[in-house]
Amino acid sequence: MKTRAINFLESHQSGEESTFEADAQWRQENAAWLRRSRSVALAIIDYMQDNGLSRNDVAVRLDVSPQYVSKILSGKVNFSFKSVADIEERLGIECFQAAAYA
Repeated sequence: MKTRAINFLESHQSGEESTFEADAQWRQENAAWLRRSRSVALAIIDYMQDNGLSRNDVAVRLDVSPQYVSKILSGKVNFSFKSVADIEERLGIECFQAAAYA
C-alpha cells in the first residue's frame, strides 16, 4: 500500500526528463568564466547596496535595460574584457580582485 507522501509525489511528478546531469556538466565545463561572472555580479550588488540603488538605477548608469542588469546579477553572463572595463568605468568599481585569481 502506498503512503500519502508517495501518492502525492507521483501525482506531482514532471513528465519531462531531468536536465540536472547536463546542467551540472555545463557548469563544470564553464566554471572559470562563471566564477568571474559571479565576481562582476557581486561587485555590482555591493555597489547597489552601498549607494541604495535599484536595478533600474544601475541600468541607467550602464545604459542598458533593467532586464540586462537582472541577467548580469544572475552571474551567468559571458562578458568580454571590454564589457567588464565599461562596467568598471561607468560605476567606478573594480570587479576582479587580483588576489582572488593569483
